Amino acid sequence: MKLVVEKSSSIKGELKAPPSKSYTHRGVIISSLAKGNSLLRNPLESEDTWASLESCRLMGTKIDQGTGHWQVEGTNGKLKTPTNVVDVKNSGTTLRLMTSVAALAPDYTILSGDDSLRNRPMQDLLDSLQGLNVNAFSSRMNGKPPIIVEGGFKGGFTTIRGKVSSQFISSILIAAPLSQEGVELKVEGEFISRPYVDMTLDVMEKFKVKVDYDSNKSIFWVEPQYYQGKDYTIEGDYSSASYLVSAASILKGNLTIKNLFQDSKQGDKLILNIVKEMGASVKTFKDKVKISSTGELEGIEVNLKNAPDLLPTVASLGAVAKGTTKISGVEHARYKETDRIHNCAQELAKLGLKVEQKADGMIIKGGVQSGVVNSHGDHRLVMALSLIGLKVGIIIENGHVYDVSFPDFPQVMTSLGGQMKLQA
Repeated sequence: MKLVVEKSSSIKGELKAPPSKSYTHRGVIISSLAKGNSLLRNPLESEDTWASLESCRLMGTKIDQGTGHWQVEGTNGKLKTPTNVVDVKNSGTTLRLMTSVAALAPDYTILSGDDSLRNRPMQDLLDSLQGLNVNAFSSRMNGKPPIIVEGGFKGGFTTIRGKVSSQFISSILIAAPLSQEGVELKVEGEFISRPYVDMTLDVMEKFKVKVDYDSNKSIFWVEPQYYQGKDYTIEGDYSSASYLVSAASILKGNLTIKNLFQDSKQGDKLILNIVKEMGASVKTFKDKVKISSTGELEGIEVNLKNAPDLLPTVASLGAVAKGTTKISGVEHARYKETDRIHNCAQELAKLGLKVEQKADGMIIKGGVQSGVVNSHGDHRLVMALSLIGLKVGIIIENGHVYDVSFPDFPQVMTSLGGQMKLQA
């Protein structure tokens, strides 16, 4: 399917931000491990989050999906071994978080997914789990899925590199309270994407688990304890809202987005500072954001170390802005659903842009033209490229994959004044 995006003049209106994908993943997994029942309000209904929901079901959790809520019957950490392979589709988050959780089941659990997911690196997490007496390994012995996890999570002390993936750290922390002896986890070297770990700690605390952290030594301590079920509302997603914020910035914009919290732990909240620095007007309130713009933006220099998912969005903003935009700090973006640095640069070059790849980012000289690009099967890339389409018109091949995280993306954009639709 192709996503055809026509040149548009303005983005205006008021809407509620899509629910957070990251918080939905963590909410359903942690509530599945909790003692007692939980009500998850406003969960994101998408392919990625369904992968986490179905994985929890396969491991013994009863989950009732209602309209606008999920009712979760917690297992108190007493998971069952799935009778078949746990297929997480394209959800790297599900794969990584559930790898540690799978050690809480009694026997061997196998986790796998689609072709893209089976190329995601996992060895750092597997090595760290071995230090906690968890036997987890790659079935192909190449550090990539399928991953086999033997039941039994003793705990103890282990280390993990901080510059590879924050999801590895979150994975261990989520399962740690239900280990036999507790966990001491030392993060070695640079600690990238720290806000994602803060989000994990936020949800753990909401479900009554305490984690101690020494910031000087970068060590987490988690004592054996139990999650407690609760009524929990998923907050709005700054990652998905970044496309709405950006659309209102690159055109004549006057947009209010509700359910975005001023005190959110989400690293992608950085998008507000980015568009403001580029020339848009941004006003923040306790639970909403207002964006207005003339549509004229200037290139900037930005480090996305703690918000790597913003790379495609900021690259597209740079493409339509005047001057040069320099993005750094995101070497780890090469190991997402795709190599986002390479693929962003490749597709932007098709639109007449001069793009220089760096090991940890890229340099983009503005002046984009209309053209035909490809999403590479990456939901964030297709939504980011559509922003360029709103400015100059564009056709995105394999353009339907936005549904991984934002299922009604074209409809929402169209309701605000954008013009985009799928075509066979």
